[in-house]
Amino acid sequence: MSKEPRYSRRSRTPPGAPPGTLSVDPEARATRVHSFRFSPDGVEEKEGLLPVEEGQVLWLNVDGLGDHKMLSHIAATFGLHPLAMEDVVSVHQRPKAEEYEAHHFIVLRMPDRGAAQLATEQVAIFLGDGYVITFQEKPGDVFDPVRARLRNPVGQMRKRGADYLCYALIDALIDAYFPVVEQLGDQLETLEDDIVFQTGEVEMGQIHAHKRELMSVRSAVWPMRDVVATLQREEIQRFSDNTRLYLRDVQDHTVQLIETIQTYREIATGLVDLLLSSQANKSNEVMQVLTLIATIFIPLTFIVGVYGMNFDYMPELHWKWSYPIVMALMAIMALALTYWFHRKGWLWSKPRR
Repeated sequence: MSKEPRYSRRSRTPPGAPPGTLSVDPEARATRVHSFRFSPDGVEEKEGLLPVEEGQVLWLNVDGLGDHKMLSHIAATFGLHPLAMEDVVSVHQRPKAEEYEAHHFIVLRMPDRGAAQLATEQVAIFLGDGYVITFQEKPGDVFDPVRARLRNPVGQMRKRGADYLCYALIDALIDAYFPVVEQLGDQLETLEDDIVFQTGEVEMGQIHAHKRELMSVRSAVWPMRDVVATLQREEIQRFSDNTRLYLRDVQDHTVQLIETIQTYREIATGLVDLLLSSQANKSNEVMQVLTLIATIFIPLTFIVGVYGMNFDYMPELHWKWSYPIVMALMAIMALALTYWFHRKGWLWSKPRR
């Protein structure tokens, strides 16, 4: 039976290829382009490319990285740097922010809600003069709140520039991690209750699976804190002073996420010790019961051994009531020991609350 790989295989540019080579993964999804072009007067949506027009902001959302021709066309149309495009199709980049002459390039990790296990997906963002371009590995993202704000005719989103749109996308992506982390916290709390109150069977693999998921989220969120801090610097000319204030709030969110993740990692580590301690206590309880049972039978075995000896002269063997008396004595001794163990609290543990 085939076994699923524990860690994802990474597609990279072939070794020895020139810098800036656009090497598309043959297993990548088909490319689909959706355009938003907006201004204070309205918004226009289209499946496909829309040109940049003066006085308007263009958001080009690209789902799927499998069409080499389309990706090359977009890069040529907007003057996207080849090194940045190489990072777009190499989908296991670390979150980062880079500045080029014609645009700013940002790489982030987005939680993949459609995956069977917790996973992250690369999102590449280009911020240029009057446009924002986002590249995703596949359809489905966390940007629906931003789209809803653009479609709202009375909202303030259309009155903002491309830098604010870029901030809104980053903010939506960071906020998408909160329900993911909260769900992991709820699952850890359930595991803790199952261990402490013995309401369910908990295996070590369950705890390690949650620790791996927390590690995956941390590896995505931690560098994004540095990315947001970089975008706040005054030398980044494409972000206005007003937008930097909003980016400061995003950085606070990343710090909050990191602290929460760290807390849950410590809880998960503590659950390992708690589970081992619980298993040891169960073993001790079993051994205690077995020891007490053996202790009860020690005097009974002694009596049986005495009267089982092959001596010719044992007057008790010829008494009429010897057998009932011995059996009654053995029963009384067993009951007396059982009662004494119960009074000491050794035989039955107190019920858990």
